[in-house]
Amino acid sequence: MGRKRGGVWRDVTAGEFAGEVLALARGLVAQGVGFGDRVAVMSRTRYEWTLFDFALWAVGAQPVPVYPSSSAEQVQWILSDSGCTACVVEDEDQAMTVGSVVGGLPRLRRLWQLDAGALAGLVADGRGVPEDVVHGRRGAVTPDAVATVIYTSGTTGRPKGCVLTHANFMFEADTLVRRWESVFRTGPGEVPSTLLFLPLAHVFGRVVEVAAVRARVKLGHQPDLAAAELVPELAAFRPTFVLGVPYVFEKVFAAARRAAEAEGRVGVFDRAVEAAVRYAEACERQAFGAGPGPSAALRVQHRLYERLVYGRVR
Repeated sequence: MGRKRGGVWRDVTAGEFAGEVLALARGLVAQGVGFGDRVAVMSRTRYEWTLFDFALWAVGAQPVPVYPSSSAEQVQWILSDSGCTACVVEDEDQAMTVGSVVGGLPRLRRLWQLDAGALAGLVADGRGVPEDVVHGRRGAVTPDAVATVIYTSGTTGRPKGCVLTHANFMFEADTLVRRWESVFRTGPGEVPSTLLFLPLAHVFGRVVEVAAVRARVKLGHQPDLAAAELVPELAAFRPTFVLGVPYVFEKVFAAARRAAEAEGRVGVFDRAVEAAVRYAEACERQAFGAGPGPSAALRVQHRLYERLVYGRVR
């Protein structure tokens, strides 16, 4: 993992992450999270989200993601419908949202707030729980066990809970990793990495999270999608590939084209775009065994635009 602390990105080794997962899992056991319990997680995309995901799985619990911007009515429906016994929130505003509907959530017993030291408190609570208790719980999790319940956006009525098993997650992650293995390849001494800015309340973000761990890809978390926040973090974290939604890439593209237009270079920019599309399509076909790759002429053209356009954008 990559984790930002004190304004600086720092590496987290697999061993360190595993140790943090185990320590948190012991705390969850100490706080009464049972095997098969559903626990809501309401937070922006941050390191602790993934930490709770894996710790909850380690004790056989089922995370239920909730968008941090959800209304009190949406929160009550999701937590009530799924039968959550505990909830993790990011900040005081979200804690107050949950608190405002707690009277309609008779099964909810615990509420933890990340920005109020919940993680440290749980780790401290778990020090008296033997590690073997967690290992035993994790060993009892089978492929057909429920991994998570993810709710739809509710555009055609109340949100509906989609139940995904661990086998569902693993099949999807492994399929993606096998299909896109060429994307993860890097140069000598370079570690494949991606900066996750998608919401973890959506299945796409969760699959990226799981697939990154599965494929040994270094994973960083970025909570804010605003360009002013995201662009500097992309530059600082330096991901080798990025997974996003069209909106994000359209914003980047539009900003780059505006800059080219302001410099009187929009004609060159548009020709570079056309070449980039043809080059990428040829590379993709080659990667999937369906073509010979870019022609010699296209490779020369691509190198030219690398110097004139692509490198500047990157």
